[in-house]
Amino acid sequence: MPEGHGFMFSDCVLRSMATMAPERLTPVLPDMDELDDNRGNSEGWIVIAYNNDFNTWDEVVHILCRATSCTPEEANIETWEVDNLGKSVVHHGSQEECQRAANTIRTIGMRVEVMEE
Repeated sequence: MPEGHGFMFSDCVLRSMATMAPERLTPVLPDMDELDDNRGNSEGWIVIAYNNDFNTWDEVVHILCRATSCTPEEANIETWEVDNLGKSVVHHGSQEECQRAANTIRTIGMRVEVMEE
């Protein structure tokens, strides 16, 4: 993907974090019992997409929206992760759903992996 995209997502996050008052931040942690109950169910699969040197930013955003039915905003965040971190978890679901999404993403030549969480 081409470099020099201008304003970077990380810049926006860092600036907004720097202006937050610490006393106003209240972390919300998941209920551990709820997390344990969800392990081992049919939804415990993920799709990981990997960076390459030939797909454009717009191609990746478009295919992620098409393959996973995510919003363009979510697809842009995942594309940023692929571009800057080398990979991104782009979908969670059943094994069958993740295989379908991965096969769609592969149509543009991206390397993807489906694995159990």
